[in-house]
Amino acid sequence: MRKHALPEPAIDLSPSPGDEVKTTTCYMCACRCGIKVWLADGQIRYIQGNPDHPVNQGVLCAKGSAGIMQHYSPARLSKPLLRVGERGRGEFREIEWDQALRIATDWLAPIRRRNPDELAFFTGRDQSQALTGWWAQQFGTVNYAAHGGFCSVNMAAGGLYTLGGSFWEFGEPDWEHSRYLMLWGVAEDHDSNPIKLGLGKLKARGAKIVAVNPVRSGYGAIADEWIGIRPGTDGLFAFALIHELLKADRIDLEYLVRYANAHWLVVRNPGGADDGLFARDEDGRVLCWVRGPHPGPLPQAGEGAEHAHSPEDPPLPPAGEGRGEGRALPADTIDISPAVVGEYVLPDGRRVVPVFHLIAERYLDAQYAPDAVSERCGIPADTIRRIARELAQAAFDDPLRLPIAWTDAHGREHPDMLGRPVSLHAMRGISAHSNGFHSCRALHLLQLLLGAVDTPGSFRYQPPYPKPLPPPNRPGKQRQANGSLDAAPLGFVHGPEDLVVDEHGQPRRIDHAFSWAYPLSAHGMMHSVIRNAWAGDPYKIDTLMMFMANMSWNSAMNTSQTIGWLTDRGDDGEYRIPHIIYADAYASEMTAYADLVLPDTTYLERFDAISLLDRPISDADSACDAIRHPIVDAATQRLGNEQTPRDVRGFQSVLLDLGARLGLPGMTLEDGSPRYRDYADYIVRHERAPGVGLLAGWRGEHGELEAKGPPNPEQLQRYIDNGGFWRGHVPESARYYKMANRAYLDWAQKMGFLGHAEPIALQLYSEILQKFRLAAQGHGERQPPAEHRERVATYFDPLPIWYEPFEGAQVEDSATRFPLSAVTQRPMFMYHSWGSQNAWLRQISARNYLYLHPDTGARFGLDDEDWIAVESHHGRITVQAKFAANVQPDTVWTWNAIGKRRGAWRLSRDAPEASKGFLLNHLISDLTPRGDYANADPVTGQAAWFDLRVNLRKADPGENAQATSQPQFTPLSFEAADNQPLRYGAQFRKNR
Repeated sequence: MRKHALPEPAIDLSPSPGDEVKTTTCYMCACRCGIKVWLADGQIRYIQGNPDHPVNQGVLCAKGSAGIMQHYSPARLSKPLLRVGERGRGEFREIEWDQALRIATDWLAPIRRRNPDELAFFTGRDQSQALTGWWAQQFGTVNYAAHGGFCSVNMAAGGLYTLGGSFWEFGEPDWEHSRYLMLWGVAEDHDSNPIKLGLGKLKARGAKIVAVNPVRSGYGAIADEWIGIRPGTDGLFAFALIHELLKADRIDLEYLVRYANAHWLVVRNPGGADDGLFARDEDGRVLCWVRGPHPGPLPQAGEGAEHAHSPEDPPLPPAGEGRGEGRALPADTIDISPAVVGEYVLPDGRRVVPVFHLIAERYLDAQYAPDAVSERCGIPADTIRRIARELAQAAFDDPLRLPIAWTDAHGREHPDMLGRPVSLHAMRGISAHSNGFHSCRALHLLQLLLGAVDTPGSFRYQPPYPKPLPPPNRPGKQRQANGSLDAAPLGFVHGPEDLVVDEHGQPRRIDHAFSWAYPLSAHGMMHSVIRNAWAGDPYKIDTLMMFMANMSWNSAMNTSQTIGWLTDRGDDGEYRIPHIIYADAYASEMTAYADLVLPDTTYLERFDAISLLDRPISDADSACDAIRHPIVDAATQRLGNEQTPRDVRGFQSVLLDLGARLGLPGMTLEDGSPRYRDYADYIVRHERAPGVGLLAGWRGEHGELEAKGPPNPEQLQRYIDNGGFWRGHVPESARYYKMANRAYLDWAQKMGFLGHAEPIALQLYSEILQKFRLAAQGHGERQPPAEHRERVATYFDPLPIWYEPFEGAQVEDSATRFPLSAVTQRPMFMYHSWGSQNAWLRQISARNYLYLHPDTGARFGLDDEDWIAVESHHGRITVQAKFAANVQPDTVWTWNAIGKRRGAWRLSRDAPEASKGFLLNHLISDLTPRGDYANADPVTGQAAWFDLRVNLRKADPGENAQATSQPQFTPLSFEAADNQPLRYGAQFRKNR
């Protein structure tokens, strides 16, 4: 031992990132993860994941960490702006808030007096639709929607009309028990941190992950198998799997009868008004058929549930057999063994068949055999057959049982829960096609045949789902005495009577949502608003008010023409869209097209409610909601050498202020004064129904209640004290079979998620779709105009169908002229980031390429990094190519939303985002090639972004003389920022 050893230096191995930490909810994407925000000297110092938060459990991605740079972005707006130059130049003068709100009120007040529909109010990914939709309802306009119409309405509607839930925010795979996961059209975006956590669990257990996507990136990169499918053929692939399962009798018939409508009787009366409708008794109850005079019991779940059909079981009776004696009983009768195939005659003479008979009849057809679909899908037939076998083996050959006793909705007790450990998860790669609604339904049909919906190991509902099919809220269309609509503008159509059309069957909404052209457009059709407003179709509007919706750039199909519509003038010299009010936190491309700009705060400067009434963040085992709250005061958050405080306000509070100034119902007191001080006050005190508000936690005078109860003045503080979130656990016995689990149904009714505790029958066959088809065939009081009849009759099939996406089908000689599909994906570090002047994320990538397989390059005579011309039936762009083998050879792809317009976001005019970056949007028409309908799904109106077909060639010397992407537009007039944020943090080190 040394006598004179030097003392060890005192080293802080875990220095504090700041002098104060607060918890809130991230806003850098739609995951809405919990974060801990560290402050130093009143400035944001560090952001990390909150390990206590149910969404991300401490995991944080590049976007979340880069929230600092979003908050301090030099593209932030600082004052209200009034246009002084030509619309679209980005020339404004700063004004005060009183003047801005007075101008907005002066524009909006006359509209509400004469015709509220002259206001079109459309919002982007604002995460506060519970407020914005209510505000539109109180204003009285039917013209309200949010971004879902061009993002995922196919996914939502396909699920909500089939399962009462959906992929993404309404459900999740059973990460704890699934043994086989198929990811369909999932890139590395939606729900990224929860998916990463879940995939880690699956990989640790050795579960198989299969990625179905034209591009292999993100989650697909770690999948055990990648199936490089041709875009738009996912539904056809699903039907081939269904064909194989039916042919092998590898399906869960017991599940289909217990929980779905497989045994419900469908009337066969070709040409009749009741053809294709369910057979009902005099009390309106749907009927099933029970053979023989003394029907035998259906095995209790848990006693014979493993009797899913297998090759050893008796084969399914061929269609047409089974006409023996029997009787019709209500389909919800328990302890019977109803027929699932065969044609029967009811006592009143009606001929009927069970739903499952129709399924077998359709999908056992040879047109859906693997050999028949293989070439079209780009998937070997043997691969299709193998995947079908693997799905059946995972579902049936090694039964999963959880030792959890439960009672079903009919009072029957079950000692355990039988699982089908196969999970499907899907996203925009499925929905962003003109056949996407039926493709989504095809995936749900596949799940149901396997018994893999809300059983252990399968797809699981997240509260407040499942909902009745469809959910009960219909779209508002009638104005009440006080000028408000009779319901929120968005909702779910139950039949032709719910369409928002005039007495001639023509659309009443400016976007044509809920019309005969797009009947089930539950999220509206934001991508159609600007064209229709410019054209005055079906009428002229006065004011377009938008929030966080970059509709002049990456959120617009047909970008060049959209820019023209925003600036076009009529014969009188006035703009065809007279007034545009735009709210955003940043100087985006769309900001330049506003007449009045209302500057929003960043997400760290305001209150927000992540509400169960809106876009929930629940997981399958618990109901969750959350808040954001001001971590800092906007007036103190300056950048670099800025001297003037930012004078910004949260748009939600501004909206309530405008509502009070306009005297809208529910926003003023009897004396005309504002009912709510600001959005925080609204969050706490507003009740959608007695006891039901935006937040479910700590309700009641003392915060002793959850879900339902009177407002609690201290509610927001209770959330802040709890890390910014509330979580209510689903009882253990209620966590599976939620659609028919007595414990869950009672709990959901108590929580206000369900109006009644009745079981929810899953819909293999949709009578709602058949009602529309009958209307198109001339039946019923409400029928489509002549020009829509064939369309409705074709696409409103009550069983899922597949058809060629419209762009490929309608362009003459498309396969030769435009032989390649072109799709976009969001990079994980840019997904839903809502801002593009982020110094840290720009260092990951500040430009994009068009990626193509090397074999594709050779086929078209291209070299790696060539500048190439990319042409569609609609337009042409010039971009730089990059070879990558992670793409299906008949597909090219790029990252979306990296390409920017010069001058936007206060980027320098030679920034790579503008000089090298590009959008495929310039190639995408907002109309079908025939020009008769929007480039959208005919059922829901979902924008068909991924139907794009293109051709490639090496660019001519003149097309890339400047080595820049084309087209280029006149630069916007926003002053470029310096690179100061790149040195963010230096001052903290200096101070330390």
